[in-house]
Amino acid sequence: MKQHRTEPSPARLGPDPSPPEDYGVKPETLRRATLAGFAGTVVEWFDFAVYGFMAPIIAQTFFASESAVMSLLQTFAVFAVAFALRPVGGALFGMLGDRLGRKQVLITTVLLMSGSTAVIGLLPGYQQIGVWAAVLLTLARCAQGLSAGGEYAGAVTYVIEHAPAHQRARWGSAMPTATFFAFAVAALLSFLLSAGLGQSVMEEWGWRIPFLVAAPLGLVAFWIRRHLDESPLFQEIKDSTAAPEHAPLRTTLAEQGKPMLILGGYISLTALSFYIFSTYMTTFLRNVVGMDATSVLLSNVIALSCAAVLAPFVGILCDRIGRRRTMFASVFLLILTAYPGYLLASSGTFSGALGGQMMIMLGTVSANVVTAVLLTEVFPTRVRYTAAAITYNVSYALFGGTAPFIATLLIDLTGSPMAPAVYLTAIAVGAFVAAMLLPETSGRRLGAGVDEGSITTAAEPGPR
Repeated sequence: MKQHRTEPSPARLGPDPSPPEDYGVKPETLRRATLAGFAGTVVEWFDFAVYGFMAPIIAQTFFASESAVMSLLQTFAVFAVAFALRPVGGALFGMLGDRLGRKQVLITTVLLMSGSTAVIGLLPGYQQIGVWAAVLLTLARCAQGLSAGGEYAGAVTYVIEHAPAHQRARWGSAMPTATFFAFAVAALLSFLLSAGLGQSVMEEWGWRIPFLVAAPLGLVAFWIRRHLDESPLFQEIKDSTAAPEHAPLRTTLAEQGKPMLILGGYISLTALSFYIFSTYMTTFLRNVVGMDATSVLLSNVIALSCAAVLAPFVGILCDRIGRRRTMFASVFLLILTAYPGYLLASSGTFSGALGGQMMIMLGTVSANVVTAVLLTEVFPTRVRYTAAAITYNVSYALFGGTAPFIATLLIDLTGSPMAPAVYLTAIAVGAFVAAMLLPETSGRRLGAGVDEGSITTAAEPGPR
């Protein structure tokens, strides 16, 4: 039986004080949905993390160049190619998710992601098949990019469409928690392998193990997801019409273009901070600072684990103070900590490396948590998967996938190890402008998304 939903007054931009809307979802169903989203997100981000952590070895294995910097740039260029395919995957799987349902698409994406990652672990290197090694690596990364394009936005959509209105950020924070947890697991596995096998064995065949681990992880996530029910909001649309109402891609872009563009402006900071903090930091500490691999990976494991622990608490805080205040907090934290964090990390000591990562981690976690819930609250149900997936993945393609490449290139061009910090600070300033334009969405009814009028008046804070 459908429940009547009361929408907050249009004039109010703060959190809705009215009784929370729970869509009639039982607590055990919500927990099961969150576990399913968490499991698939862990697989997705574990697979992407492994590539970043193994980048120096991949550069030696798949690319032939007398310059170590050039090989590393080629490796990160392939890293970026996967992100270039993410918007395509977001549009494809987003439209399927809005038409066929969230569940079926999320089952497909997790299988495609884990399968393509396992393939990388089986590929021969440049010495065996020459340039075809790099070609096959690129094709496998493209498959990863397509699947990832439909995974994260779909997972947060599925979970938050189950969650009570006053706890969306709390439950949605499970997805950022999963990303940091996945990176921590990937870093820990890389650390244990490096410490146990030694650098020579890692370069010979040990690097393949983390990629092959993706296969059983993907099967576990598949088993969890195939036993789920459909999202209650999507099911409501499906039950009320002969076929789920869905706007074609062109219509989605025309109707949601403005909120997509503005939200994408903020997500640029989410994407860049995440990859500057996680993937590129290990390369920076090893190739620029000159630290040994085991110390670098251990410091990264600790920082990422702390991020995973912190994310749920940031979600609870986000529900209490609202989305805009959380966005502003993330911007200011990153502006204040980016340069000092990289300066401390460049000291060459383990404590400096860990301290620098912990500083940058605070703003990175805040940005990732609020982004997860905004992806669902900004867009209406009938186009939510499509609009969220395109917005998220275009931003990540432009600023996340290119982060290691641009950071490496900037240091090479300027000769300054602080160049990545300056780059991050500049993007944070742009994200602040986007945050000023977005309305407060906390507590609003999910069905309709935000309207153009609320965006133009977003700079005027609502009563609290």
